[in-house]
Amino acid sequence: MSEWNSEKYLRFKVQRTQPSKDLAARLSALSPGKIVDIGCGPGNSTTVLKEVFPKAVITGIDSSENMIAAARKQHGDIPFEVRPAQELEGKYDLIFSNACLQWIPDHEKLIPFLMEKLNAGGHLAVQMPMNQEEPLFKLISRMTRDPKWNFENADIETSGILEPGEYFDILSDCSSSFDLWETVYYHVLPSHEALIDWVETTKLRPYLAFLGDGEKALFKGELLQKAKSVYPFTKSGDVVLKFRRLFFTARR
Repeated sequence: MSEWNSEKYLRFKVQRTQPSKDLAARLSALSPGKIVDIGCGPGNSTTVLKEVFPKAVITGIDSSENMIAAARKQHGDIPFEVRPAQELEGKYDLIFSNACLQWIPDHEKLIPFLMEKLNAGGHLAVQMPMNQEEPLFKLISRMTRDPKWNFENADIETSGILEPGEYFDILSDCSSSFDLWETVYYHVLPSHEALIDWVETTKLRPYLAFLGDGEKALFKGELLQKAKSVYPFTKSGDVVLKFRRLFFTARR
């Protein structure tokens, strides 16, 4: 698995944190005593939880050592652990996950597993990108299938989610009640280069890790040129990235 880069990830801290704020706001009427933030990254979503639930005992977990190191450095008052979601231990009143579960396969098993880690009446709250139809992500999909990059011979970590209806069925089986919804964010970026920066540390991360420095520059350069053809500048001189995200909350 390729390592995450917390510094580059936080170039868009405001935009990446907003969905966690929106998800936590849906839960603000609750009073959870014990919370875990799965895929906490550098701690930006965990601090959101601390603001919304100041009396709760909160722990952030992530499989990336780089992300956990950054979280501990920036938020020394919150405990963070290097731990994958599949190895979650203990029981919680709220299990929260912002933009993480798309990197973990087999949601038919993962989500019931997480629901079992809740105390009676506890909640699972999840946000995942659902942006595969956005032009930038279609470009990435086509480019990574091009044989010239040789990705077919590599063990590439991929991300993806099920259809909303499939989550409806999964949650119907393992929760007492749930809400499922979508939000589309319009991210205003200063340039086409910023588009590439956005995906470099997320969607592109495992592909770029496979390439050598020269190939990496060529790949990013080709993607940049293609992106310029499908993302015109606005009248203000900016570039707008439309980002669709799937949310759900489920009660045990």
